Amino acid sequence: MGFFEFLMNEVLSIPEVLVGLMVLIGLVAQRAIVSKVLTGTLKSVIGFVILGAGAGVIIGSLDSLGGIIEEAFHIQGVVPNNEAIVALAQQTFGAETALIMGFGFVANILFARITSWKYIFLTGHHTLFMAALLSAVLGTAGLSGFWLVFIGSLILGFLMVVMPALGQPFMRHITGNDQVAIGHFGTFGYISAGLVGKWFGNKAKSTEDIKISDRWAFIKDSLVSTALTMVAIFIIIAVLAGSDVVSNYSGDQNYLMYSIMQGITFAAGLSIILLGVRMILNEIIPAFKGIADKIVPGAKPALDVPIVFPYAPTAVMIGFLFSFAGGLISMAVLGVLALPLIIPGLVPHFFTGAGAGVFGNATGGRFGAALGGFVNGVLISFIPAFLLPVLGDLGFANTTFGDTDFGIVGILIGIFASLFQ
Repeated sequence: MGFFEFLMNEVLSIPEVLVGLMVLIGLVAQRAIVSKVLTGTLKSVIGFVILGAGAGVIIGSLDSLGGIIEEAFHIQGVVPNNEAIVALAQQTFGAETALIMGFGFVANILFARITSWKYIFLTGHHTLFMAALLSAVLGTAGLSGFWLVFIGSLILGFLMVVMPALGQPFMRHITGNDQVAIGHFGTFGYISAGLVGKWFGNKAKSTEDIKISDRWAFIKDSLVSTALTMVAIFIIIAVLAGSDVVSNYSGDQNYLMYSIMQGITFAAGLSIILLGVRMILNEIIPAFKGIADKIVPGAKPALDVPIVFPYAPTAVMIGFLFSFAGGLISMAVLGVLALPLIIPGLVPHFFTGAGAGVFGNATGGRFGAALGGFVNGVLISFIPAFLLPVLGDLGFANTTFGDTDFGIVGILIGIFASLFQ
């Protein structure tokens, strides 16, 4: 592995490092004192490590639940997983992916500088995922060498400013200001959730204002309500699956106690994520003033989807549950239509469904959160099914890209390429 490939794949693809580097640049540009540069940079990195740790706890909990569901109900099909498909793509397009990612980041800064879309996309792993998708789809379309890297880099840089720009009107509703943007390639799903919330919901009836009698006041605590909801889900699935199946994951622990602890563990993971988000926001927004003043005037950081979770914690759970429901119904419809069967993965449905719930709530309140989550679940089921044919050999890998933007971009490039072949 060459130095540039190492830099792209092993350094800048790590969100903690990329965000820390941006904070460092921003604080140095402001000529902050050494102690402020050091503490600001370290706290932003630590905040992202905390966020990643929380995400890891949730992923571990949901992976076990997903495995129990698949094993108990004998579900077979394609499981969308960004990390898995990128690992396979790297085997064939490793160098191209690294080059597209590197030059795509440069293109992001150039587009932000010369256009009205002043966003710096800081979700490094999603930049890597999109670079891998572009490598695979453009390579399948017949491009190679310089032109594959050049066109892929321009497309990536463009997406890194245009997707946050499209999501920003909704982000202003969520945050109440214009300081931070969404930097996650599930934006098409979030925008769709925001739109259906606006069309069919009532923003005055927020998920966070649900009235509960004093007897049930403890449910108002989002951490407690999340724990109770997930414990109930785990117990129901465990009882339906049976102790023999659950024991493959619980080991010697009683299967009901295992279910209870996994539900509580999920809630703990979400709590860790919220703590990390608060730390990141406290450090990165002041630091970005230096980048805005010196490098890209008016620049805003575009950050990963958990950045919206603290603004509507109840909508997070509503969006997740309705997104998963949309995925289950879509799986049945895909089977009837004889399309590739997309098994709803709990991890993508949690992160993108939760984001969709927050977006839907911002424009349409409770109904917007539920409907927005459901629409997202349908989108991340049908879009991956239509993406498979344009992935070439990777389309037979029994996995695919999960989030909406990857599918939309891949399908559009495939259609465009077919017109010229």
